[in-house]
Amino acid sequence: MLVAFSVSPTTTDAPDGSVSEAVARAVAVVRASGLPNETTSMFTTLEGEWDECMAVVKAACQAVAEVSPRVALVLKADIRPGWTGQLTAKVERVEQHLQAHP
Repeated sequence: MLVAFSVSPTTTDAPDGSVSEAVARAVAVVRASGLPNETTSMFTTLEGEWDECMAVVKAACQAVAEVSPRVALVLKADIRPGWTGQLTAKVERVEQHLQAHP
């Protein structure tokens, strides 16, 4: 499965409202998990089995909760048993279509 999620504190002491320090804590958890992952400006996507992905999402939320009394989580999942390598393969298929039909 692929899980795209965004976790952040709902409060921050940063004068500019930045949540990047807390988000970095969550991304560190994802990277330490060993699961294939990618972080973009809005979401982190990871690939693995249901239980291992959800354990990482939970741990990422807990990492943010260590610095904020309230945490927001947005999650989207592509549950497709028997498929692996889709973190990059889905994008590659779209790119092939774009090349065929510029």
